[in-house]
Amino acid sequence: MAEAVLIGEQIEDDEVQEILKTGTDLRQYAAQIEKEFKEVENRSIDDYIKESQNIADLHNQIGSTSSILERMESMLMDIQGALNNISTEITSLQKKSVSMSVQLTNRQSIRAQISQFVEDMAVPEEMIACIMDSPVTEKEFVTHLNELNHKLNLMKELNFRESKSSQDVSDVLQKLKIKAMTKLRLYLMEQIFKFRKPMANYQIPQNAMLKYKFFFEFILSNERAVAQEICNEYVDTMGKIYYSYFKSYSTRLAALKFEEAVSKDDLMGLEDSAPKSIFSKTSSLKNKSTVFSIGDRGEVLNQQLEAPIIVPHAQQKSRYPYEALFRSEQYALVDNACREYLFVTEFFILRGQQAQDLFNQIMGKTTALLVKNLEVYVQDCYDTIALFLCIQLCLRYQLMCHKRCVPALDKYWDNLQAVIWPRFEQVFRMNIQSILDCDPTKFPKETGPHYITRRYAEFSAAIVGISENFPNELVSHLLLELQEEVKCFMLRMAAIFTSRKEQLIYLINNYDLVLGVLMERTRDNSKEAEAFRELLSTRSAEYVEEILAPHLGGIVQYVKDCEQMRDKEQTEELKRQERRSLQLVANFSANWKKSLEELNREVFLSFPSLVTGSQLLQLALAQLVQYYHKFYKLLTPNARAQLVNIHVIMIEIKKYKSNY
Repeated sequence: MAEAVLIGEQIEDDEVQEILKTGTDLRQYAAQIEKEFKEVENRSIDDYIKESQNIADLHNQIGSTSSILERMESMLMDIQGALNNISTEITSLQKKSVSMSVQLTNRQSIRAQISQFVEDMAVPEEMIACIMDSPVTEKEFVTHLNELNHKLNLMKELNFRESKSSQDVSDVLQKLKIKAMTKLRLYLMEQIFKFRKPMANYQIPQNAMLKYKFFFEFILSNERAVAQEICNEYVDTMGKIYYSYFKSYSTRLAALKFEEAVSKDDLMGLEDSAPKSIFSKTSSLKNKSTVFSIGDRGEVLNQQLEAPIIVPHAQQKSRYPYEALFRSEQYALVDNACREYLFVTEFFILRGQQAQDLFNQIMGKTTALLVKNLEVYVQDCYDTIALFLCIQLCLRYQLMCHKRCVPALDKYWDNLQAVIWPRFEQVFRMNIQSILDCDPTKFPKETGPHYITRRYAEFSAAIVGISENFPNELVSHLLLELQEEVKCFMLRMAAIFTSRKEQLIYLINNYDLVLGVLMERTRDNSKEAEAFRELLSTRSAEYVEEILAPHLGGIVQYVKDCEQMRDKEQTEELKRQERRSLQLVANFSANWKKSLEELNREVFLSFPSLVTGSQLLQLALAQLVQYYHKFYKLLTPNARAQLVNIHVIMIEIKKYKSNY
């Protein structure tokens, strides 16, 4: 609009400027313009007059339309009011629906609880009849007993809340409880009394009690005094049964022990002067196997560990070492104690220290008896191997109990070991002391293996082999002490021989014996085997030098002297040794075959072990060849020409190779 005005003003300005330029009279121009406005106005009036009817009709129509719109507005307002009323009614209905739904849920919940409560409180005639008349082993009785237990627990809760509803059935439930308790107590007591019958297999009534273990749970829940009475009766009965059984079994087992036991006269270092007779008793540990060798006794830790126990009346003519009887007794205890502990925890519903205490009440007297019997045996025992085997049996059976989830015997195993270990160490040290105290001059002057050495070898191999699975620091320390004393004893024994060669033969024979036994019975890399392997190697090398000296001494000395001169660069002195070397060459060429024969004969006569003799001979021949090579290199061409060819010597040496 503003732009139109501006344009109009612009046009008028242009016209005014045009008029001013043409010199037109403005008054005339204004009069003309006014005239034109009049004409336009008149024409407009005529147009309005012509259209007056239409304008009137339009006015009437607009008025009519306005009236219609007013009526429509009124109708719409009425509809809006009606819709507002409907929304309010819907909201009200929704609230009523939610309220009714909550009421329904509450009524259903209350109905279920009331129904369950009524069912729990009601005492059916069928239950009364079954509890009163049916045997306790009937399936229906057990079912109704569970229901009765539930009702009694509910009654306790209601009485605690001082509920009046419980008064209606309290009397009936109490009478049923008394009746059920009477029948259950009678049944459990009957099962316990079955244990007391002679030759009774108590596992049968135990299994029957476990089948109905809920009976004791019911009694424990409703009458602790009766439960305690049953528990006490069971403990008293089983305690006496186990004690009687193991007392009798231990006594009968003791009769199967070897009649001649190891005594203080059988220590390792004592002189072997016991007379041997074809009329000596065969039921002796000494005659069955030596005191210091393990033989088959170690099987109690392996195949025999879980073997059936010894039945005394079936083995009256057999005799056993103590560890076999100890194994049978302890394995019997393990089986019975593990079964008893598992029964106690399951039937009497006990765990932890409570289960341990009840188990101790049942088995305590029996375990004390077994510990006492062991103390009696140990105080006069000199059989170190038997003591050590018993210690190992304790360790293995304790591990077996843990695998069966039975820790109840841990204290018992500790008590057994506390009895055995001090005696084991004492007897072990007595054997060490016996070797320290022995006088080498009292023994025969023989270069073969000494019987004390054999005793040590067998004993050391036995102890090392037994302790492989359960190593012990004390045992290792004692073995080391014993080893040092035996080595000192060997040196003292060797000193009684005048010649060094005899001393070396004695030492090699004894070292070889010990090493052979240790390698056969234990691992090759044991500390004991390594120690004697090193000693044997050192003495063997020294022995080889000793036996080569009579046959090759001149050559050996020549080699050592010349090598020393060569190292000091004494060339002139080396040249002056040719005469000496020619004499050595002549002697060797004349006697080398005879020397080989004498070496072979001497070695095999000195060593009872063909394997050891063969090894020493091969070592000596190898050393001979080595010296021969060195001697050959130091000779002048003239002397070499007179020396026996090395290939001829090697062919001859091959004749002395053995298949050992």
